[in-house]
Amino acid sequence: MDYDGPVIQALASLSAQPVEINELRFENSFVAELPADPLLVNRPRQVQNACYTRVDPSAVSAPRLLAWSDDTGALLGIRRPAAAGGLATEVLGGNRVLPGMQPYAARYGGHQFGHWAGQLGDGRAITLGEVITPVGRRQELQLKGAGRTPYSRTADGRAVLRSSLREFMCSEAMHHLGVPTTRALSLVGTGDAVVRDMFYDGHARPEQGAIVCRVAPSFVRFGNFQLLSAHNEISTLKRLADYVLREHFPAQFSGPAPYADWFGEICRRTGALMADWMRLGFVHGVMNTDNLSILGLTIDYGPYGWLEGYDLEWTPNTTDAEGRRYCYGQQPQIAQWNLARLAEALLPLVPEKEQLEKGLALYADTFSAAWQRALAHKLGLAALEQPGDDELVSELFQALAERETDFTIFFRNLATPTIESLRAAYYDEDLPHPKLEAWLRRYVTRLRREKIPQSERQTKMCAVNPKYVFRNYLAQQAIDALEQGDASALERLMLVLKKPYDEQAAHQDLAARRPEWARHKAGCSALSCSS
Repeated sequence: MDYDGPVIQALASLSAQPVEINELRFENSFVAELPADPLLVNRPRQVQNACYTRVDPSAVSAPRLLAWSDDTGALLGIRRPAAAGGLATEVLGGNRVLPGMQPYAARYGGHQFGHWAGQLGDGRAITLGEVITPVGRRQELQLKGAGRTPYSRTADGRAVLRSSLREFMCSEAMHHLGVPTTRALSLVGTGDAVVRDMFYDGHARPEQGAIVCRVAPSFVRFGNFQLLSAHNEISTLKRLADYVLREHFPAQFSGPAPYADWFGEICRRTGALMADWMRLGFVHGVMNTDNLSILGLTIDYGPYGWLEGYDLEWTPNTTDAEGRRYCYGQQPQIAQWNLARLAEALLPLVPEKEQLEKGLALYADTFSAAWQRALAHKLGLAALEQPGDDELVSELFQALAERETDFTIFFRNLATPTIESLRAAYYDEDLPHPKLEAWLRRYVTRLRREKIPQSERQTKMCAVNPKYVFRNYLAQQAIDALEQGDASALERLMLVLKKPYDEQAAHQDLAARRPEWARHKAGCSALSCSS
C-alpha cells in the first residue's frame, strides 16, 4: 500500500488549492464509532471499557511556530502560515480548538522492555481530529506535548524542544527515505519551561518546551488491543477491530476469517518495515508493543539513531544499554515477539490459534525475503541466489564489525568498489584493512558475473543507499542552534533530507561520518527516553 508517497502528494498538489487550517473540515470517526470514557475529569486514573477519553490540550504562554513541513501541509491541503504567530500557531500550540474538532487521548497498554505494564495511553499526546485530504484519504492530527491527560500518570504531559525537534525531523526524513512512517506538520515552541532529567542521573534542569503536530491515517497501535483483551473487554475489542478494518482496510478482509487475515496483513507490513529499518541501519530504540503501529508505520520517535560504526548490538537508548533488548540486530526478532503478543490479544476474536500462527509465519517469510532483496540491491546485485552469495554477505558483515566502519557511508561509496573510495567510511582510515581488501576482490569478481554496465549499477546502488541520514550529531547541532533562536541548521537539514539519495555538492559536510567530538557528547550518540 502507498502511504501517501510522492505520487499521492503530486495528485494532492493538483487537486485543490491549500487553505488555512480553520477552513478545513474536521471529522471524528474514532470518537463517533468507539466507546468513550464517561468521566470527563482530567486526572490520572484507571479507565475501563473505553477506547479514549475526551480531553482538550492545555494552553501555553507564548506559542511560536518554529518549523513547518511543506510536504505534509500539501498532503493535508493546509497553507503554510504567513507568520510565526497567528491562528494556525494557536491551534498547533494547543491554545485553540477549532469547530469540528473533538480532541481526545487514546487508551492503550503494552509490554515495555518485555514486561506487561498495564494501562499506558496517550499521556502527552492529544488527537485533535481527522482531515480528509485533497485526494480523499483520512489523516489524523495529533499534538504531542500538549499537556496532561488521564493517562499521564505522574508526568506533566509536556515535551521539550530537543525531543520534539527530533521527532519532527525524523518523521519527515524517514518518509523521504521511502519508509512507512507517521508524518509531522509543525514544530511549535511553547514559551514555557519544562523540567527534565535527561539521563535520569539526578541532574534535572528546565528546558524549552515544544509541541509537534504528528499526522497519520491512524495512531492505533498493538497496545490498544492488548489492554482491552487483558481486561476482558471483549465487546469493545471487537468494536475496535471492526472499526480499524472498516476505516483502514476497506473491503480487504471479508472472508470467513477476517480477523485472522487482517492479522496476517499486519504481520506482512511489519516484516516489510523491519527490512526497511535494517537496510538503512535505523534503530528505533524503544520497540515496546505500544510503539508498534497497527498499519505498519514507524511510530513514536524517541531515542532512535542510525548505525555509525556497524555494530549489531548498538542501541541508541541509554535505558536499554545493559540488556540491549532493542539493539539493531534484535529488531526483527523483537517485532515478531510483539506480533505474538498482539496475536494473544486477538485470540478472543480468532479462537483457532493456528490461523494466527500463519500470520507469524508470514511475518518471518516477508522479512526474510525483503531483507535478502534489500541486501542484494544495496550490493548492486539482482539477487543473492548464486553459489557463494551467502558467504559473500557473511564475510562482508564480519569485515564491517572488525573495524569501526560507518554503515551509511560504506554502502553509499561501495558503488565505486575500491579501498580508496571506502576509506571515508573508516573511523581509523589510515590503517590497512586486509579482511575488507580480500572481500572487495571477491565482490568485484561477483559483480562481473552480473554483466550490468558500471554506470547503470552505480545509479541503482545510489538509489537504495542514501547519502544523507538524520544522524544524531546533526540533530543535536540543530537543537543547540534552535535553542538560541537560530533555525538555519534545521532548515538546511530539512532541505537536504528531502533528497537523501541525491548528490548535493553544496552539502557534502552533512554526509560525513560522526566527528570525534560527538562520540560521547550528550544527544550525539545515545539518548534516554526523557523528553
